[in-house]
Amino acid sequence: MSRRGAVQRKVPCLFVTEVKEEPSVKRERQPFKVLATETLSEKALEADIYNAVPTEKVDGTCCYVTTYKGQPYLWARLDRRPNKQAEKRFKRFLYSVEDCKEFIWNVEEDFKPVPDTWIPAKEIEFSNGNPLPDENGHMPGWVPVEKNSKQYCWHSSVVSYETEMALVLKHHADPGLLEIRPVSLSELLEQTLELIGTNINANPYGLGSKKQPIHLLVPHGAFEIKNPPTLKQSDIVSWFEGCSEGKVEGIVWHCRDGCLIKLHRHHLGLCWPLAETYLNSQPVVISFNRNDYDCDFGPKSLFHQFSKLDGQRFDRLKDIKFDD
Repeated sequence: MSRRGAVQRKVPCLFVTEVKEEPSVKRERQPFKVLATETLSEKALEADIYNAVPTEKVDGTCCYVTTYKGQPYLWARLDRRPNKQAEKRFKRFLYSVEDCKEFIWNVEEDFKPVPDTWIPAKEIEFSNGNPLPDENGHMPGWVPVEKNSKQYCWHSSVVSYETEMALVLKHHADPGLLEIRPVSLSELLEQTLELIGTNINANPYGLGSKKQPIHLLVPHGAFEIKNPPTLKQSDIVSWFEGCSEGKVEGIVWHCRDGCLIKLHRHHLGLCWPLAETYLNSQPVVISFNRNDYDCDFGPKSLFHQFSKLDGQRFDRLKDIKFDD
């Protein structure tokens, strides 16, 4: 079984964290919350965090582009999870000891089935040819997004396999301007991206509407933070709360050795989502010349809708609307 997709099994936090016995504001039914201390984590120091590139953590669902059926395909994140009996056994074990690595899994019997097309993420460890679960008892992985998929309909809306293109949001060549345009899937091969939009994670960026949903792909690391705070917790809190660029879900530092270090607002006890975010308040231009593509996009497809807006500029990302 091949190992693919650069999903980190667990991206370490910038600071050492501690668990508080209070209900989580991020995850429903989680009876505790994880908060950051003021001490930089060992992982962050090992990764030379002072020379890392800080980028905006975009709030969506993770995707991956790799080959399937002989062509570039979009793949959706699908973690293989334990069945109820195994999960109960694992949780009892966690309450009784501190090191979950000592727990013994029966990979063939303890986990729910996944589609035959499922592949494990690249960082998954193997034993005797079988993928091993992470410290949370999950096996991160991927499944291909088939055309007209009902289960992954929002994923499939941002790709056109006929033209091998994807709808991508990234920076325009002009500073301070975003751009939405089709990008060749071959250019995105072996990259991970974030799917954002109307029906993803309660739509924190206010994209589209129930009648006219809008979804887009954002390459990971696409939005570098130009004026980052220092690596002191008090400075980071002030940055999150006091400037427009800080109205983001979090920061991901891209280190020279390839390691990723993250910090969520909730690690600092700060709220998310916000009524106004840095991403949804930026101007954006649509670049989609339909004459460049020898394909008849369906009239209800996102590709067709965006092609009608070619060259148009909106003052804010969340202002994009299609004609009825």
